[in-house]
Amino acid sequence: MARITAPIRRELPDIQWLERMYNNRMRVPDHGDYFARWAAQSAMVRRSLPCQLDVPYCDGPRQRLDAFAARQAGAPLVVFVHGGYWKALDKSFHSFVAGELHDAGAAVVVPNYALAPQASVPQSTMDVAQAVAWAWRHARALKADRRRLVVVGHSAGGTMAAMMMACAWPLVQAGMPSGAVRRGIGLSGLYDLEPLMRTPSLQEALRLSPAQVQQASPARVPYSGNGRFVAMVGADESGEYLRQNRLIQQAWGRDRVPQAQALPGLNHFSILDALATRGHRLNTLARQLLRTA
Repeated sequence: MARITAPIRRELPDIQWLERMYNNRMRVPDHGDYFARWAAQSAMVRRSLPCQLDVPYCDGPRQRLDAFAARQAGAPLVVFVHGGYWKALDKSFHSFVAGELHDAGAAVVVPNYALAPQASVPQSTMDVAQAVAWAWRHARALKADRRRLVVVGHSAGGTMAAMMMACAWPLVQAGMPSGAVRRGIGLSGLYDLEPLMRTPSLQEALRLSPAQVQQASPARVPYSGNGRFVAMVGADESGEYLRQNRLIQQAWGRDRVPQAQALPGLNHFSILDALATRGHRLNTLARQLLRTA
C-alpha cells in the first residue's frame, strides 16, 4: 500500500504581528494631533518666508513643489521628502521642516509626488527623482550650490531619500553627475519593502509586486558612491522599524552609512518634530551634515 504523505505546512506571515509592526497610526493614537500641529506651523512658515508654491516639475497633478530660497548664495540645497506610506499626506504639512532647515542656512525644496493606488511605489520614487533634478537645475535661482545637494526624508520619504543616493542621475537629467546627492538623512525609513507586501492595511493601496519590492528597496539596490547617508529612528518605534534602520547600514556598510541610531523617547511622528527643534540632538546632527555637504 502506498504511503499517504501529509501536505507540507508552510509558515504564513503573522498578519496581526505585521500590523502591529507597521501600522504607525495604530501605534500612536494621537497621530492626528501631530498632523494638525504640523499643518498650522507650516502655514505660518509659508506666510513668514518668501517662497514659490505649487511649482510644476512635471505635468502630473501632484508633481508640484514648494521652494524656499536661501538667504545667502552658495547655500546647501535640501530636498525634503514627506512620508505617508506612499499613499497619504502632502507637502503642505511639512513647510515647518523647511522653515528650520532654512534657518540653518539652506535652500529647501519640498515636493509632492503621485500617491498609491493611482501610482506605484517605483513611480512615486521616480517623481521624487524628477523633483530633485528640478532642484539641481534651479539651484542658482535658489541661492544654492548644487554641488551641496542633500535629500532628507521621513518614513516613506526616508526610503526615497536613500534611493536618491543610489540613483543613476545621468539617466534622469542630462548633465547631472552620478554622485549628485552628496548627503542623505532617513528618518524612520523602510529599506526593505517585502514585509509591506504582506501587511494588508498597506498592500491594499500599495499593490506591491516582488519585482517592485526589488526595484524600490534601498537595501536591495547596490550603492557604491562616495556619499554619506544617516539613518535615524525613534527608539519607541516598533521592532521592525528598529530592524529596518539597522538594515541599511548592514547593506551599504559603515563607510556609506556611518550612523544608524535609535533616538530615545521618540516615536514615528515625534522624530520629525525633533528634526525641527533647535537644540535637539537630531537637529544638531542635521545642521552639522549641512555644513559638510
